Amino acid sequence: MCLSTVYKNTLTPETVMMRNVMRIECRDGYVILTDLMERTMAIEGNLEMANLVDGVAVVKEAEESSDSMGKS
Repeated sequence: MCLSTVYKNTLTPETVMMRNVMRIECRDGYVILTDLMERTMAIEGNLEMANLVDGVAVVKEAEESSDSMGKS
């Protein structure tokens, strides 16, 4: 069984989003992660890189536009 650690934007220890990820799905602009205990996490963005030999993946988080920040 291959499990991975998923990072947000860059591959650094500070950006770990989820460990022991067994499934990664990309659907409707979201990356959906599921770990070994069946916990899920959805991140708006896209899968930037996955290295299954080393057990790592990087999700590039979507940037918010200034319109979505509630400015008039």
